[in-house]
Amino acid sequence: MGGEKRRPRILILGGDAAEALEILYPYFSLLEEGWVVHVAAPKKDVIHTVVHDFEPGWDTYTEKLGYLWRADLTFEEVKPEEYDGLVIPGGRLPEYIRLNSSVVEIVRHFLTTGKPVAAICHAPLVLLAAAPEKLKGRRMTSYIAVKPDVTNAGAIWVDQEVVVDGNLVTSRAWPDNPAWMREFKRLVRERIG
Repeated sequence: MGGEKRRPRILILGGDAAEALEILYPYFSLLEEGWVVHVAAPKKDVIHTVVHDFEPGWDTYTEKLGYLWRADLTFEEVKPEEYDGLVIPGGRLPEYIRLNSSVVEIVRHFLTTGKPVAAICHAPLVLLAAAPEKLKGRRMTSYIAVKPDVTNAGAIWVDQEVVVDGNLVTSRAWPDNPAWMREFKRLVRERIG
């Protein structure tokens, strides 16, 4: 009888104003694989997610309240070396968590060690704040409004549902969730064997 295969451990960065479908879809998709999934946030408390969508007559997206979700641990409690992959949702979450020094260290760990990182929508803002030098010359995508930030950092922005460049898996927005998670899970499986 062989030993039981190790279950991958995945960290999702969360907090208020995370796009609901970009935190919940990965969470349940990764759990379905039998993997261990933890959500970290500024406080070990309830997260208020949001739903961004387009309404007739609006030039940009609107925001509505989404689901409530409880964080498993705080950013400061995270030991990134204990995780095999990192998921960063979009929404308005990235604009403020990128200012958190623990988030910056977590993201640097994953980008430096080559562990898989999945970033969607506005999440590249966190990557750019943590380690812009790790993104220069790399292909990636994001929500269109983040394109100037990506290209100003020296990355190559591509308009497609999912872009894989080394350990980095990026997507534009929640309609791309299936392709985004498919590629992220593939990278995690390849890394842990």
